[in-house]
Amino acid sequence: MYQTPFYSGTELGVGATDGVGNVRWCCSDDATALGLCRGGPKQDGRLIVDPDKFKGQHAFLGVPPSGDWRTNVKKGRFDLKERVDGSGKYALVVANCNDLYGRNLTVTGQYTWKSVHGYLPGNLFGEMYFFFGLMVFYLILFVWYAFMMNYYRDEIIPIQKWVLSTIGIGLLESFFKAGDLWVWNVDGERFWFSLYTGVVFGVLKRAISRCLVVMLSLGWGVTCDSLGSKMRKVVLLGIIYAGCSAARDIFTVMAITENEILSQDQENEILDVVTILTFVVSFIDVTFYLWIFDALNGTMQYLEGMNQAMKLKRYLRLRLILLISVLFAILWSVFGIVDSYNDKRMVNEEENGWVLSAVWEVNYLFVLVGLSYLWAPEAGAKEYAYVMELSPVGGDLEFDTNIGSPDDDDNDEAGESAEYSDRKPGGYSNDDELGVDKAVKA
Repeated sequence: MYQTPFYSGTELGVGATDGVGNVRWCCSDDATALGLCRGGPKQDGRLIVDPDKFKGQHAFLGVPPSGDWRTNVKKGRFDLKERVDGSGKYALVVANCNDLYGRNLTVTGQYTWKSVHGYLPGNLFGEMYFFFGLMVFYLILFVWYAFMMNYYRDEIIPIQKWVLSTIGIGLLESFFKAGDLWVWNVDGERFWFSLYTGVVFGVLKRAISRCLVVMLSLGWGVTCDSLGSKMRKVVLLGIIYAGCSAARDIFTVMAITENEILSQDQENEILDVVTILTFVVSFIDVTFYLWIFDALNGTMQYLEGMNQAMKLKRYLRLRLILLISVLFAILWSVFGIVDSYNDKRMVNEEENGWVLSAVWEVNYLFVLVGLSYLWAPEAGAKEYAYVMELSPVGGDLEFDTNIGSPDDDDNDEAGESAEYSDRKPGGYSNDDELGVDKAVKA
């Protein structure tokens, strides 16, 4: 047995070649005749290891030529703490030199890798720290938004409950994903419940957030208090997205974590299914984005036609956030494609592959923070959502005086519902109520 970083081959001191294409791995009679064995008779029948090139550790186990034989490796631990350049990728290889006089062997058991930091593979430590940081950020955002909703509990509109739910699901996703990696690092085994729960919460987060942006783009909570039949379409598309995305992510996890028990054909079949589901999810994503920008344009045209300047400003900011997010996604995708063709990649997937998915999480978080800020709980949120803003020019407005007598109880409420000013929305005191005449003068 021997252990070697990165690749196994003659350039790392395992095996030997005579320079004209003859490669031998074991020191047999043929290799000795070619002058590839430099260890003398002690090396006969053993793996060829060049001590000048080989930087790992190795151990030999003698096998009798005949008879039943079974043994255990008593000192199978390789300790590489003394290596100066210990950081990197390692491989554990079991070789059997049975060229001429050897015999076939069956090797059973398990092997365990552990670094000075724990059992977690070195290329995943960055991902674990990232999810812990993400969890803290989600927690702060959730506490802030929940506090604001509690403080302005009488001014809450339905869309804000969706925003808080999305933040909460993001918090749970990062908690379970960070927990899975932390348990793996401490115990050396995956915490399957945490792993798959994190995947499910991630799917729910993406599905609900897409539905949320569509509903905002359609004007829910700003120009209307109900989406009617459109709500069913939004929910249906979100369910389809969640189902396809969940199947893709779970199959991807299975192909990676169960590779030791899956055959090559089974693994290829699973990856083929993942490829198909990826195209389906991408198509649904494009549908969402087209629907979002089409709805945004329609809502902004309506607000502009109704002279709703303050509401229009909020939607212009929402469109800017989404455009920045889409532009960043396009640039990052192009960068990934170009980088994949470089001889020396800027983002090495074997060492920093987690960065590729982390960037998408940051892009998503940028949009969520923008939505949370634009639709943050505040005083007068209900009036802002459901009250029309008055035009600054009095001659642009017409009032119907046949809606009821001045003595009607509902007259004051009607006057209030038609009033809106440029100041921050909020409740009005009795001295501050505006009648029809004062509203026209405003």
